[in-house]
Amino acid sequence: MIIRSQYQQQLDRILSRSRIAIISGPRQCGKTTLARQYVDESSANYFDLEDPLSLARLDEPMTALSMLEGLIVIDEVQLRPDLFQVLRVLVDRADFNGQFLLLGSASGQLLRQSSESLAGRGETLVLRGFNLRELGAESLLLHWLRGAFPLSFLADNEENSLAWRKGFINTLLQRDFPMWGVRVSATALWRFWRMLAHYHAQTWNGAEFARSLGVGESTVRRYLDLLTDAYMVRQLQPYHANIRKRQVKAPKVYIRDSGLLHQLLAIKTMDSLLTHPKIGASWEGYVIEEIIAAEQVDDAYFWASHQGAEVDLLFRHKDGLCGVECKRTDSPKITRSIRTALQDLNLARVKIVYPGNKRFNLSEQVEAVPLVDIAKGGLFQ
Repeated sequence: MIIRSQYQQQLDRILSRSRIAIISGPRQCGKTTLARQYVDESSANYFDLEDPLSLARLDEPMTALSMLEGLIVIDEVQLRPDLFQVLRVLVDRADFNGQFLLLGSASGQLLRQSSESLAGRGETLVLRGFNLRELGAESLLLHWLRGAFPLSFLADNEENSLAWRKGFINTLLQRDFPMWGVRVSATALWRFWRMLAHYHAQTWNGAEFARSLGVGESTVRRYLDLLTDAYMVRQLQPYHANIRKRQVKAPKVYIRDSGLLHQLLAIKTMDSLLTHPKIGASWEGYVIEEIIAAEQVDDAYFWASHQGAEVDLLFRHKDGLCGVECKRTDSPKITRSIRTALQDLNLARVKIVYPGNKRFNLSEQVEAVPLVDIAKGGLFQ
């Protein structure tokens, strides 16, 4: 078993100070495995809301939960939104000796429900699949190709990994979304998702999607938000600086998991990935996800001007605003975009993340950083 010590430490801190901890993240990313390290699935304190027996035990939730003590796990909690009011009442009681660990797979819905009913009573930990720091630098190529989902990465061979990812997509569209109350055709979402994969790492243009799919812009925007809420898509928001230049205002869109991206693009092997036209975009999305995970970035942005200058990733670090460029090249250089961004945005530093193995300075503010260094010690050393 791959020990996920970073997430264990974060969860331990949350449980030490809050009556309610929420683990949110995509399906099959390891939420249940992490929870079972705290409470065994055979325990009376463990509820899986996809299990009819657990649902039957919660017919009278106030009665069933008030009798328990210690840590109580409720998996797939978004399937029973009525429970949030019950949990609020219980944790406010002085005589209640329990603590809740809630697991959920639909970010937007889950966070809205919890924020409305559990305000000030709980904290959320967002879990994703394996990151490179957990796996080790030697796993980089396999991790990039297969993605972060444990069962895809750990498959015995490429055929089994591809089969798992295909089944995951079908299950999400045909079972999970309807179970979460989504009333959108699985076929329509599939067509949209496939099209979105070809626009991976590009600025969102709803009008173009609407024309191609024969629907309205509000409909394709809803599709985008549904996949974002399910942690399948990242909408990287634009950063706005107080400068005279016209700046891009639409988000950039990414398929968050590189393995699912490759599945949607019919990329089956490393050889086909290395010769695919979308290799640069795939690398960019992969690097961005790894940096956000490794540096625990809460607010991430990109920046672009209509004059052509662009920075792939921006976020606040302790010494100021930091920029990241993701370059699939053996010899990273300071580009005109980087010079423009340093001047216009007053960046503290810029990191160029590339697939080499040597870390070196290109200037006082610009450094080339191998992606494997992020797995070993982080972007900042």
